[in-house]
Amino acid sequence: MKKKIYIGTRTSELAVTQSKLVGAAIQKVLSETEIEYIMKMTEGDRILNKPLLEFGGKGVFVSEFEQALLKGEIDLAVHSAKDLPMELEPGLGIVAVPEREDPRDVLITPAGCEDFKSKKEIVIGTSSLRRQLQIQEIGKEMWPWASVRCENLRGNVPTRLGKLTDGLYDGIILAAAGIKRLGLEEDKRYQYHYFDCETFIPAGGQGILAVEGRVEGETAELVRGIQNQEAFICLMLERKILRLLDAGCHEPIGVYSRVKGDQIEVFGINRRNEQTRKIHLWGEIEQTAALAEEAARGLM
Repeated sequence: MKKKIYIGTRTSELAVTQSKLVGAAIQKVLSETEIEYIMKMTEGDRILNKPLLEFGGKGVFVSEFEQALLKGEIDLAVHSAKDLPMELEPGLGIVAVPEREDPRDVLITPAGCEDFKSKKEIVIGTSSLRRQLQIQEIGKEMWPWASVRCENLRGNVPTRLGKLTDGLYDGIILAAAGIKRLGLEEDKRYQYHYFDCETFIPAGGQGILAVEGRVEGETAELVRGIQNQEAFICLMLERKILRLLDAGCHEPIGVYSRVKGDQIEVFGINRRNEQTRKIHLWGEIEQTAALAEEAARGLM
């Protein structure tokens, strides 16, 4: 048995926290195994003044780790599943998927704000086209007296919250999973409005950690003990739908699924050719391939 496992992680507080959650889960099933974390800055971490779609999309958070995996410098890399590109380097794959954290999106505003009653325009910080599409629609109901304008927002979670505190935005939208993993949900400086997944559809894989590794080798076998089967099934379905849609960072696509008994429920949203399409489907767990195709057709 391998006595030491090297896990690659980005340098942000959230990335390190997520990697340590995976490391702790591994040590629960492999108590004698030592974990060492290898920090790496990615291109996505270095370039913060541009939206992702302008310089490479999701792969900018992943490529350095994939090269390190192929060279044997690390054994595993922990990613937010929504940041993983559809195609991974040959020889690499998702070798484990732990239990899913809260998949919802959350609107964060400064504590004490009066629901923007005096504002004619509300500025929301988000660089996600998916979030922009949905907050502009939902904003018509939340703030019927005002218009909603979205502005680009990049950086790690504390950086984004700092920009909100500095008054650069009226509100920002983040993933609930990151807020909870960092223990910020009780931070009294902010108000949190959690959107349900049915009306504000998350990104594919949101709330899920994907553990990437070499598919052939001892480590891939060892870490299968941390797998949560429901999270794995949902992630594979959501990624299949995104793959069929040829989705990247250039379209406002949301896909979310959940297992209920022996069935799986899936929600989706996409905007193409000036038309917004939504789907809400059910299918048998054993027939996720057909369900993914039906979902993709409904979102094209």
